[in-house]
Amino acid sequence: MNTRSITTSTATASTSGKDNILRASTRAKITKPNLKSRPTTSKTTSRSSTTTPNPQHQPSPHLDPTLITKSLRRIASHPTLTPFRRQVYRTLLSVPPGRWTTYSALSAHLGSSGSSSSCARAIGNAMRDNPFAPDVPCHRVLATDRTIGGYRGAWGQGGEYAVEKTKLLVGEGVVFDERGRARGECFTEFVDLGEVYQV
Repeated sequence: MNTRSITTSTATASTSGKDNILRASTRAKITKPNLKSRPTTSKTTSRSSTTTPNPQHQPSPHLDPTLITKSLRRIASHPTLTPFRRQVYRTLLSVPPGRWTTYSALSAHLGSSGSSSSCARAIGNAMRDNPFAPDVPCHRVLATDRTIGGYRGAWGQGGEYAVEKTKLLVGEGVVFDERGRARGECFTEFVDLGEVYQV
């Protein structure tokens, strides 16, 4: 790759990054996220390579910056959370109201070194023991078949808290079919908001 093409792609990446920051800053009225600068070149080996910013690194414009900042502070200061659970909760904050995801999608994104089923179970345990609900929206995580799954330790449509979870989701705009399955597309554009917002 010659120098001219690197300069062109870097300029394009910088422009789109500024546009995303500008759009995000105009929506944030109270607290603006402090976006950490992301270099357009990264050193992965002894030589540097050009990278373009990934649009997945930008949080949804539908997220409330004040609530996100408050939640991130609570996650960071909680005395007993493991690093994995902190990452799960920071990433879960990127699922906007009116959207839903699954245990397996979140598990695949976080990419545990263990098996995918054990990571999905770890995600389920983190959701069950979420001390920040509903601000850290564990209610937006559904079973792979798009049904309610678990909530507060009870599992399934007939679970003790299934009605509460369904009400929260419907109140945010999620629609369910006659079989109790969420309509729409599973959210997979995860972002660890701890890497985007400084608290």
